[in-house]
Order: sequence, then C-alpha cells, then structure tokens
Amino acid sequence: MTFTEKLRAAAQTNQSLLCVGLDVDPDLMGERDVVRFCRNIVDATADLVCAYKPNWAFYEALGPEGLEALRQVREHIPPHIPTIADVKRGDIGNTSAMSARAVFDVFGFDAMTVNPYGGYDALEPYLAYRDKGVLVWCRSSNPGAADFQSLMVGDGEGEVRPLYEVVAERARSWNRYGNVGLVVGATYPEELARVRALCPHQVILIPGVGAQGGDLEASVRAGVDAGGYGAIINVGRQVLYASRNEDYAGAARLVAQRLRDAINAVRPTG
Repeated sequence: MTFTEKLRAAAQTNQSLLCVGLDVDPDLMGERDVVRFCRNIVDATADLVCAYKPNWAFYEALGPEGLEALRQVREHIPPHIPTIADVKRGDIGNTSAMSARAVFDVFGFDAMTVNPYGGYDALEPYLAYRDKGVLVWCRSSNPGAADFQSLMVGDGEGEVRPLYEVVAERARSWNRYGNVGLVVGATYPEELARVRALCPHQVILIPGVGAQGGDLEASVRAGVDAGGYGAIINVGRQVLYASRNEDYAGAARLVAQRLRDAINAVRPTG
C-alpha cells in the first residue's frame, strides 16, 4: 500500500483529517519519559487521526537517546496509521539518498517533508521511493515565510508569479508516481486555496492550526480536495499539552476529538 492509499484508508476508517504532531518538549510534558509519553498519546488518539507527524529536531535535541526514542515511538504507532517524518531535508543527490535511506529504510516512516531549494536532482532520491510520501515544503506557516516564498519570479514561460506557486507547479510536475504532496501553512488560507487550485489531486500537509493561530475552518475549506479528503490538518502542542498533569492522555483525547469533529463539520463530503 502506498502512502497516499494508506492515508486515505486511515482517513476513511477514522473519519478524520487530523494529524497529531508528536513534537516532544520535556519541559511541557505531563510525563518525563518521552517514549511513555508518546505511547500514551498515541494509544489515546489512534482512532481519531489520519496520521502522526514527529518533528525530527525535537528528538535530535535529546541526543542519541532521543533518536532511539523516536525509533520506539514510530514502532508503537499502529501499522495502519501513516507516519510522517518532519525533517525538511534536501541536499545534493548522494546526500539526499542517504537521508532517504535513513528516514524510509532505517526508521521506517511512510512519508517525509523535504525542502525543494536544491531543485529536482536534490529531491530525486526521495521520489524514487514510489510507495513513500514526499511532502514538498511550499508555503510555510511562520511569519517570515514571505521573505522568499512570496517573491515574484518568472516561471520560465513569461509569467511572473509568487515563488510558492512555482514550487507548487514543479511539485505537480514531479508527481509521476503519485507520491508527491505539499506543505502549506494554515496561517495563509488564501495561499493554501491557490495551491489547492494548482494541485487539485495531491495531498497537502497543513501545519499551523492551534498554537500558531491558523484558522481551522478556512484551512479545511481551502485545503481539501473535491471529495473532502487530501488534506492533513496537523496539530501538535494543542493536543500534546492539553494537560501537563497525569491526566495528559485523556486531555489529549478530548482535544483531538473536538478538533476532528470541528474539521468534519466544515469539510465537504464529495
């Protein structure tokens, strides 16, 4: 089963477009043990999500023990729920090949985020994994995204448009195996709608809802495909740290269920 097929199956089974970002911060957790914390979050929410997305940096910051924790957390996630490694990798070809091997073969993730700045040959080693998802960082959710992503550039055909639109169109052209998606922040719903129009059939990972202030309803309406799927609405801190006490798993479930229902209330059903 490819990443896209697995994602669609999980979304249909759980009736959910919600992705929980497993971005662990020991200073905020209701449990000091990272693996136990994440396992309890997963156990409490696995029937409410379409995917889980650990951000690699949060585990790297904990040293070798953190990367071992990441491996154990990935293995604990039920096999029918897709896993996305948020790493935003992208380098010259031989380096990208090693990065793809680490994320897909060694750690066993179903998808990963990549940075397109190096162009096609920098991403080609990831794209070669036809059953894995390659999510191209297109329009990020941070305030400084416009510094580069909104620059008006020529697209090679005489038209001038924002750089993020050119990235979206290139990602569409790279989608020969159906494994290329995009990353577009919820904090820019108009740009999200434009990317969806340019890439009507591709998966879009949408971070920025919750702590970053993204508009949930606007993001769902702008991000889903014609059938009401194709969007991965990622929420991290709002779910993980719903409580910093011993009841954190139960509190996380309540927030995740509320978010899933809020998403379903506004998304079209085809």
